[in-house]
Amino acid sequence: MNLAQALQTSILALGVKGIEDNYHEARLMLQHVANLSASELHARPEQLLTQAEIRHLQQLLERRLRHEPNAYLVEHKEFYGIDFYVDHRVLIPRPETELLVEQALMFAKDYSNQLSCSDRPLIVADIGTGCGAIAISIALNLPQSRVYAIDISSAALEVARRNCEHHNIIGHILLLQGDLVEPLPEPVDLLIGNLPYVKDTDLSCLSPEITNFEPRLALDGGQGGMQYIHRLIAQAESKVYPNGCILLEIGGEQDNKVLALAKRYLPKARCKLMPDLNRINRVVKITL
Repeated sequence: MNLAQALQTSILALGVKGIEDNYHEARLMLQHVANLSASELHARPEQLLTQAEIRHLQQLLERRLRHEPNAYLVEHKEFYGIDFYVDHRVLIPRPETELLVEQALMFAKDYSNQLSCSDRPLIVADIGTGCGAIAISIALNLPQSRVYAIDISSAALEVARRNCEHHNIIGHILLLQGDLVEPLPEPVDLLIGNLPYVKDTDLSCLSPEITNFEPRLALDGGQGGMQYIHRLIAQAESKVYPNGCILLEIGGEQDNKVLALAKRYLPKARCKLMPDLNRINRVVKITL
């Protein structure tokens, strides 16, 4: 079987089971199995697969047909133009979360004037870092910053460390295990949180790709989905410098609840909501 035949067979197998974007998913699997880039795959349609590669591809297809996410099969996911290793220990980075990184970089640019009179770098904390996608994206784009990446899961931090090592920034990011902001050794200028925000009652309504394979710890926001967001906002004031910023990803219909929490715990703060591409308020920016 050559690459072109393998790709077509995979596309058909996924399509029969109703897997959306079956071409894209089949191509990623085949690239992974044959260890080829997308351009190499298209340039070598007649290249034959070994028997071991054919068996590996079949195994991946069988796993995908049982609803295991493609990112776990090929063990990587692109986020903000950067490639990250992922496995079952961490949530798969979503495109909408890139809005957090965009807003963080915009804040850093505007905030740089305030730091110009001091001799310290911009200090950033990524709470619930998972695979490290947010922290690493910021560190790569702001090489002079100091970044803390915090997660309560030691298993998730192992994945984040692997990604830090892959991108050669292990000395730039300090990985800390603990609950929310508790491990922070100093105040920060920018506090970012992509915390669990799915209502506990809604977990069973999610796709099997999510409920059966992604870590519940990274999804379950408790009753109303606000458990961790509430606690973070309540703890944030002593952990963020004056004129600093908190950026939080939130779920649908949580915008007004988050604004109310900010008003309660941070009454002098300025708040702004930012929608994602689906016009859902996805990020709240709280400026102290």
